[in-house]
Parts: sequence; structure tokens; C-alpha cells
Amino acid sequence: MQAAAPQTPQRHLITVEEFFRMGGIGVFAPEARIELIQGALIDMSPIGPAHASRTTHISTILHRALGERAIVSTQNPVILGHLNAPQPDIAVLRAQDDFYATAHPQADAVLLLVEIADSSLAYDRDRKLPLYARFAIPEVWLVDIAGRAVAIHRDPQPQQGSYQTVFPLQPPGLIRPVTLPQIELDLSTLL
Repeated sequence: MQAAAPQTPQRHLITVEEFFRMGGIGVFAPEARIELIQGALIDMSPIGPAHASRTTHISTILHRALGERAIVSTQNPVILGHLNAPQPDIAVLRAQDDFYATAHPQADAVLLLVEIADSSLAYDRDRKLPLYARFAIPEVWLVDIAGRAVAIHRDPQPQQGSYQTVFPLQPPGLIRPVTLPQIELDLSTLL
């Protein structure tokens, strides 16, 4: 009788369903800031004052401009496939009467994502932006607090995991989101 070949240990990827079940039964501390990226649990940095201020400021600009045309969601999960539940700083979502009460929004509900980076710039740029492109998120703004810059990413290339069009927001800081061209936003205070 031949002995079975030893099996190589395999990494267990956590699914979105497992992730939320773990949260529901208290596996994570109540104050934990964790997102699921490519099946891995990622501890998010604590939110400092500059980050919180930018998030609130941009959310306020979006709320005022969009009214009831779309939902502005702050630091809530977006489900991207079965292995990803990132928590973008801001998600602009298609309007839905129940405000996504029965399920977190998925990629097809997303009009715009905003990631605000102080200590997380490389992670947001190198890990999260390719993920967003793979799921065809139409537009992502990457706000670099330290650099006082905003990079606009459009035209996702899902196969490559990249955005074809990337440009810096230039003074005077006015922009029209690609999925909401009737809205002009003034982001000059971020530059």
C-alpha cells in the first residue's frame, strides 16, 4: 500500500459571507476597522483628524450637489465579488428607496468612489484601485492629504486591473463626475 503524498498547507480565503458572519457573532472587536480584500482580512488605520475632516467635507459637497439623485455613503462596505468587501471612504451610489437596507451595494450600484489617504496612500493606490478597476467602478478619486492633490481615475480596464484615464485635479478644482455630468463640484479646497 502506497502512502498518500503529503499535502501542502493551503491558505484559506475568507468569503464575504464568512466575513459578515464572523462580524455578526462577535469575532471582531466592536471598534475594529477591518475590510476584506481578495479574501484577506485587512486592518485599516485609525482615522485621524485630517482624514475625518476631508471625508466630512467631501461628503457634504456631494450631498449638497446630488440631493436625492444618488446616495452618498460614508465608510460603509461595497461588495465586489465573493472575496471583497472594501470600505471606501465615500461611495456615491445609485438611488434606491430602501437605502440598501436588505443588502450592501455591489459594483453595479456604484457611480463614484473616493479614497482619502494620509498613511494609506500606497495601499489605496496599489491594492484598492486595481480592485476597483477589475470590478469596473466607473470613477475613483484618490485624495492625497499630505500632497494636497486629487488624482481622478476613469475608464476602468477590468482585464488589466487599471484605469485608462488618470489625471490630477487642477485649479480651479472644478469637476463633473463621469456618471453625473450634470453636476459640477468645487473641490478647490482640497488643492
